Amino acid sequence: MDTGQPTRSTVLDDIVVADPKMLEVIAAAKNVAPHKAAVLITGETGVGKELVARIIHEHSPRRARPWVDLNCAALPEHLVESELFGYEKGAFSGADVAKPGLFEVANGGSLFLGEIGDLEPKVQAKLLRVLDGVPYYRLGGSRKVSVDVRLVAATNRDLDNDGGKGGLRSDLYHRISEVHLRVPPLRERPEDIPALARHFLERCRPGATLSPQALEFLVQLEWPGNVRELRNLVVELAILTPHPEITIDDILQHMKESQQTQSPNAVAPVPEILSMVELQRQMIVQALRLTSGNQTLAAQHLGIPRRTFCRRLNQLQIPVERRRSSTAETSAAAPLEHRTRLDVPVSITTEDGRRFTADACNLSVGGLGLQNVSSPLTVGEKLTIGFALPGNGKGLELRGIVVWWQPNGTAGIRFEDVSDSEVEMLHRWLAGNRQMLLPGASKMQPLECEQVASSTAVRL
Repeated sequence: MDTGQPTRSTVLDDIVVADPKMLEVIAAAKNVAPHKAAVLITGETGVGKELVARIIHEHSPRRARPWVDLNCAALPEHLVESELFGYEKGAFSGADVAKPGLFEVANGGSLFLGEIGDLEPKVQAKLLRVLDGVPYYRLGGSRKVSVDVRLVAATNRDLDNDGGKGGLRSDLYHRISEVHLRVPPLRERPEDIPALARHFLERCRPGATLSPQALEFLVQLEWPGNVRELRNLVVELAILTPHPEITIDDILQHMKESQQTQSPNAVAPVPEILSMVELQRQMIVQALRLTSGNQTLAAQHLGIPRRTFCRRLNQLQIPVERRRSSTAETSAAAPLEHRTRLDVPVSITTEDGRRFTADACNLSVGGLGLQNVSSPLTVGEKLTIGFALPGNGKGLELRGIVVWWQPNGTAGIRFEDVSDSEVEMLHRWLAGNRQMLLPGASKMQPLECEQVASSTAVRL
């Protein structure tokens, strides 16, 4: 129970939302706030039901009045009634003084009842009468109490598979669900995951960052504990990771065994769903192939220490055969992590046949940074990208996968299935245009697309 009154700005500062599904819930909460209708909020544990309830209170005419919350599942059944309705002195053993109930404390304001489906039927019946405006007695009292309270309730019960009422009496269910808001689980809000992860990290350890690959990896997880589980993992990473940039390897070291067996996010229309182990294997094999077996360069490209990289090679039983060729010699002149500014039009074709255009803003051997993308993309989506290298005179048509995409039209593409001749062509062009590198561009300082009003860095 919390009867404290945090300021409105403090409450609103805790709201971090980027996904359209969650933005719709926030908008609905603000719309219902000025009305007196009772609101029932449903959703899995840890999705943010109480935060939605606070939004309703903070945008209502009652925002200057008390906010009181109670988790009905956290109290023994015999205490819930006395907490809600209060008691008089001598009402039972230990009642040495009279105590007002939470309805009285919240008079004129809002009362939030979490996990209301866990209330015993007797308390549900009394609660229904109070919500209908009928005065009630404190336990052991003889004087009726009348209150004016806006009720917001929540439950993690699945109403669709629990008789439609989530453990509630039929009449109480209809009384408290004049408006029903469903908060989607985190796995259905993929755009919220990187935004929340950055927020929790900044609050716990300002200055630390999550690598783009680490953020992409977090999006692939199921998160059965939702926002609470994500917050706990990020806090642990912030405290226990010694270096400033958190990588996929750091996440794997701190993930619990149950998390490591989660299946990847299946909500987004990703053509091919890979296990986390297979995803690691493919990233390592790709990095080795593009660096001609150079383990040091491959580790630098993935943003992990060489010792950790070698340990992963042994764990995943990936054979390494160092090739000596002109490509390897060229790579010494143009390391894999070098990115060069590039301003050329790009044609994009998706696997389902969509065709649209974009502009390239930087290029590395490993991938391409885009801006002005004229059609939405999905993380994990496979594409065919066509463009020409300035001064080369020959067009390239490469396969790639979407690493990230932002609504402002920027995106990062990682190349896949690049032939040796194409790798050598990219190496030679990059080596010949190294004077075009932006100052300070390195693997720890990602290059940003020019003229893009966004803080999202392109890291490929």
